[in-house]
Amino acid sequence: MKRALVIAVAAFLAGAAAVAVPNRMGWTQVLLVVLAAAGAALAAALAVRLSMEERSRREIEEMRRQLVAAASHDLRTPLASLRLLVESIDDGVATGETRDRYLREIRTHVEVLSGLVDDLFELSRIEAGEISWTMRQVELGGLIDDTVAAMRAQGEARGVAVAADLPAGEKVVAEADAEKVQRVLFNLIQNAIRHTPADGTVTVRARRAAGDDVEVEVADDGEGVPDGAEERVFDAFYRGDAARGEDGAGLGLAISRAIVEAHGGRIWLERASPGTRVHFTLKAA
Repeated sequence: MKRALVIAVAAFLAGAAAVAVPNRMGWTQVLLVVLAAAGAALAAALAVRLSMEERSRREIEEMRRQLVAAASHDLRTPLASLRLLVESIDDGVATGETRDRYLREIRTHVEVLSGLVDDLFELSRIEAGEISWTMRQVELGGLIDDTVAAMRAQGEARGVAVAADLPAGEKVVAEADAEKVQRVLFNLIQNAIRHTPADGTVTVRARRAAGDDVEVEVADDGEGVPDGAEERVFDAFYRGDAARGEDGAGLGLAISRAIVEAHGGRIWLERASPGTRVHFTLKAA
């Protein structure tokens, strides 16, 4: 802020000097006025830019702090459980069937930690542009059918129907990395299942959109998202009820956004009655 203030003062003084030039001026004086005015305008622009940069740095630092705090929270819980379980086994408190159960719980917590670290690593690599993409023409209907079939068992375990609703007789083809797009579909369908009540439905649709895009939609008839959370649900570790599953770390939607944006598309959420619809676009092939 100090640099911005100094430049703003310089802009004010330059403008004041220009005004102080007499009314009857020669060419030299006119040139000085023009240069002074240009200098004042440039200084003011620099002041605004510096102010915005400093504000951006503060916002980035705050986001970094929140991300570290959230990651620490999600690491702390399984680590604390692991410590207690290991201590119980090591002290001889847990024996026989109890020891076997504790070992199974330890394995579960290790898998959770491993998944969290893998997701964080993948998210950082995608955002840094360090992942190689295998771009080709992908027929989204077949990809969606395969993904829905793979997710049906998880939906049935919760009493939720998972279905595809695709245009009859029409192929929807995108230029994309099929594996990464399927990761997006898995994340969105899993998130929708978590927030859909028993006897509810999750439906995946695809269609040609306006211009050169295709659009995919994952719709559910769950509880929806909190007011004002439509954008924040895609932030890593966002803790809104509708963005965060009880068995997830809050990274699925953040990874989905990073993948979609790396494809040159966009992803957004809109409310439905009832439920939520998440849309994302890809370039049509």
